[in-house]
Amino acid sequence: MKKLSVLFGMIAIIYIGACGKGGGAYGGNNPPPPPPPTVNCTTVPKAFAADVNPIIQSVCATDATCHGAGSINGPGPLLTYSQIYNARGQIGPAVASGLMPKVGTLSTAQKNTIACWISAGAPNN
Repeated sequence: MKKLSVLFGMIAIIYIGACGKGGGAYGGNNPPPPPPPTVNCTTVPKAFAADVNPIIQSVCATDATCHGAGSINGPGPLLTYSQIYNARGQIGPAVASGLMPKVGTLSTAQKNTIACWISAGAPNN
């Protein structure tokens, strides 16, 4: 009888623990993205207008299925400085972890440009 009680107790613990993992910020059992790698930003180009915005517009804000006009994905459209600035907390980890872009890839230099711009305070320069 004692073994049966222990068995039911273990099953209850496993069941309760399994229920607590679903529906997290990253959905289901997906772990959060890893922190961005440490980058020496002293030589990385990181001006918004010249460096960051061209990457976002050519790779991310391509159409409504990504982050173009009418997008409802993630932070929504990424067409203006304000939209990109407000989404910087989502953009940084998604780019660093490789979750974004969904189509294609960013080079290490492009990832570093975005990461360094964010770490510099995401200025509108």
